[in-house]
Amino acid sequence: MSMPRPFYIFHIIAAVCLLISFVRAAAQVTTTTDLVNAVNNGAPGATVTIAAGTFELTAPLTPPPNMTIVGAGQGQTIIRNAASWQVGTIGLPDNAVDHTSVDRNAYLIDLGTGTNGITISHLTLSGPELHGAIYGNNSDDIELSHITFDDFLWSSVRIFRMNNGLIHDNTFIDAGGRSNVTSGQTGGAIFITFTNDSEIWNNRFEKTPDHPGNFFGIKGRKATNVRMHHNTIGVSFSIEFPFENDFGVEIGHNWLAGVISIPKFAGGLVLEECFAYHIHHNYSRRSYALEWARNHSEIDHNLFDFDLDDDGGNLISNFGSEPAPGPTLFHNNNIKNPGRGLYWGNGVFNNYAFYNNHVIANTTVTPRMEGLFGFNGNTDFSTIAVRDNIIEINGLARPLMRNSNSYNAAIENNTLVNVSDTEMYANMATGAPRGPLAPLVFCVGVDGEFTVQGFSIFATCPDECATGGMDCTATLKGDMNCDGLVNGADIPQLVADLLSESYSCRADGDENGTVGIEDIAVFVELAL
Repeated sequence: MSMPRPFYIFHIIAAVCLLISFVRAAAQVTTTTDLVNAVNNGAPGATVTIAAGTFELTAPLTPPPNMTIVGAGQGQTIIRNAASWQVGTIGLPDNAVDHTSVDRNAYLIDLGTGTNGITISHLTLSGPELHGAIYGNNSDDIELSHITFDDFLWSSVRIFRMNNGLIHDNTFIDAGGRSNVTSGQTGGAIFITFTNDSEIWNNRFEKTPDHPGNFFGIKGRKATNVRMHHNTIGVSFSIEFPFENDFGVEIGHNWLAGVISIPKFAGGLVLEECFAYHIHHNYSRRSYALEWARNHSEIDHNLFDFDLDDDGGNLISNFGSEPAPGPTLFHNNNIKNPGRGLYWGNGVFNNYAFYNNHVIANTTVTPRMEGLFGFNGNTDFSTIAVRDNIIEINGLARPLMRNSNSYNAAIENNTLVNVSDTEMYANMATGAPRGPLAPLVFCVGVDGEFTVQGFSIFATCPDECATGGMDCTATLKGDMNCDGLVNGADIPQLVADLLSESYSCRADGDENGTVGIEDIAVFVELAL
């Protein structure tokens, strides 16, 4: 029995449509004219595949919803502004919370308002004369990955009201700037406003010496359930989310050259069931490390590792004058060479607990001699606790506190070495463990490229042996017998590696590419 003619016609049409879409998907854009046409006139849900080459635009690309734009690779497919497309700095800085203040014609890609489901990957975007690379408002379900953002005036990624955004595996080089190029307000490589349920990871942020202005790494206003992790951020303001009632924000496993700035008037909301910020397992390099006040926040399992000549900052600085109820829990961190101190507050901040931390304070260049804690004298010290810590001061002695009222805090069960004001408080022993409750061993940065091990940081070793308790595939430096510990049991294998010509990342403590007698000192430090 033959099929009805309309049935055949239907299947022929369907096959032709399928073939057309396959051809379109397989074809690569090779010219700027074809690129503009494919993106600006493309159908929602289409995929635009761009060949290797440089494509110079004179106006923004405006993709429809759910479009995928994919290049041949970073440094292979390059989209940039033509020399004739220059916008200057008029309109900068934009209003941080008002999307209508943005000059949308100053971005390489303009998502407009309500363009959702955009995916862009595997290319380079560059615009030294433009405000940024990608602008969007009410842009949900977008994914930006494997993109090099190279040289923009303000902010490479500027998005308002983003839900379910994914920004990962990108490189930001000179990817933002200041409103007057070398002065004025500062943009961010990523500048996101009103962001929910989003994730930012495995991104690298770099500023070259010749870049004229500063820029922030990840900058935002109002974040809810946002996770920023495994980024390597090499700029002086690494993360800034000021002024809003954020909650559920996680900052973990990042390599940070600069400050995390999250101040809020009176510390913001006091939350019952969720944290505002959880800052954990980061490696932080700047003595001015955290800008406060922020209520209901937890800071744990970080290595704060400051140079002796970077002694101008307090680890936590609260410049606000309005009293904040807290709490902030600061625990199980290692801190090396705090500058001015560990905490300073211009205003009152109550319910601050500093416990199970290990501090090694060597004499700084200035040298700094003030107390490690600078609480406001009107603080409710019944809510302040400094307990169960190890605080070692080498060289010039320093006091624990900067004012007499601070001695009303609960100061107990600390190991204090060369601390000059111990006669002012009892510091009663309780028998509780002192210092971090477990050794700090974790990976930070893009793809876990560095391993923090106690007070040290190394390039992450390849998987020479499986080590438990770590968040990445790596091997503990000095763990020669692969038992997850560094101790005397590792000495025989260390000696064997020293005597042999074979290379072991585990044994190369000074990371010079060879295993030699100089690595013994590093091993001893790690074992102790």
